Amino acid sequence: MWYEKSLDTEKVNGQKIEFMNHTGTHLDGEKHFIGHGRDISEMPLDELVGDAVVADISDKVGDYDVYTSDMIEDVVDVREGDILFIHTGYQKYAWHREEADPHRFFCKHPGPNMEFAEWCRDMNLNYLLLDCGSADHPMNTVVRDVRPELADEAADHFGVDDLDEIFPPEGYQLMHTELFPEGIVHVENAQVPAELLNERVQIGTFPWRFRGGESSVSRVVAFKEA
Repeated sequence: MWYEKSLDTEKVNGQKIEFMNHTGTHLDGEKHFIGHGRDISEMPLDELVGDAVVADISDKVGDYDVYTSDMIEDVVDVREGDILFIHTGYQKYAWHREEADPHRFFCKHPGPNMEFAEWCRDMNLNYLLLDCGSADHPMNTVVRDVRPELADEAADHFGVDDLDEIFPPEGYQLMHTELFPEGIVHVENAQVPAELLNERVQIGTFPWRFRGGESSVSRVVAFKEA
C-alpha cells in the first residue's frame, strides 16, 4: 500500500493497494490452472451459493498427514453436488492468529491424495473450501522442491525413501489439475465458526469479480436455518 495523493501536497489522502489474487481467503478459479478455463467474471454467483456441509477432521490429522474420503464421511453426510468445507484445524496457525506459525500453516498442513480427488469427482461436488494454505498436500506442491529439509522430514513421517511413493509426479497438485477441468474449484485459507463444525449449512462465496481474473480474494458466508 502506498499514497498516490497526500494531505500535505494535494490536500487529500489517496491510496493504492497492490496484492496477489491469492491473498487471504481466496477462490482459486479454473483459469488458475487451465488456459481455456473460465475467469472469475464468468463464474455466476448462483454457482457459488448452495447446500454445504462442514467436516471437522481436526482430531484425525496432524503435520504432513494425508486425509481420505473415509475421514470426511465418518463425521458428516456428504451428498452429491454439495459444497464441502474441510476443517483441518490448521487455520489456528495462520499469520494473524494467537498461535501463529505460518511455517507450519503453509508447509506442514495435512492434505489429500488421488483417492480423495477421485471421490470429489465421483460425488460431483460443487466446490470445496479449506482452512489451510492450499487444497493440495504441501509435499505435492512446489514446497517439496524449495524446502528439501521439510521433504526429508515428510518422507520420515511416511516411512518412505522417496515421496514419489506417496505423491507420484503424474498427480502433481491434483486438487487443481484433476478437478479444475471438471469445474470443481476451491477456496483456500477460509475459516469457519466452531458452532458450525459438522453441521449442514448454506455457504456462499463472493469473490471480487473482474474480467480475466484467474483467482480472486473472496468473502465466504455461511447461512444456517434458525
